Amino acid sequence: MNTITKYLVYGPNSTLRSLPAKLLDKFEPKYLYKFNSSDSADQIYVAVFEQFEKQINATITLTCVVECTPTHNRIELKKSGGRMGFRGSSLSEEKNVESDVVDFIMDYSKRFGLSLQEEVEKEEQEDSDEI
Repeated sequence: MNTITKYLVYGPNSTLRSLPAKLLDKFEPKYLYKFNSSDSADQIYVAVFEQFEKQINATITLTCVVECTPTHNRIELKKSGGRMGFRGSSLSEEKNVESDVVDFIMDYSKRFGLSLQEEVEKEEQEDSDEI
């Protein structure tokens, strides 16, 4: 199971530049790093969000990397932590920080008429040369 989700967002430069600021205003990150390129107009934001889930007694960490270029935004979400596997009872459908951030990105893109694409990596094909 891949825990990295990647999105590309295309649209007008001013709208693309406001996406990270709105995201960070809505969801307060535990850690934040911002880089402005001196060569180009590129900006990179790295935010780390944490959420404690009482039902499973574990912390979920979401690392969000937003690369802002004049033509598009590239967003990478890496989820870690939590508990894996079946624990004998199903959890209620509480929204976690990852689903909140993804919902915000989709809603923001739809509201401002941006083009949103999810990057999906191809799985490597097994060799079928064996008899």
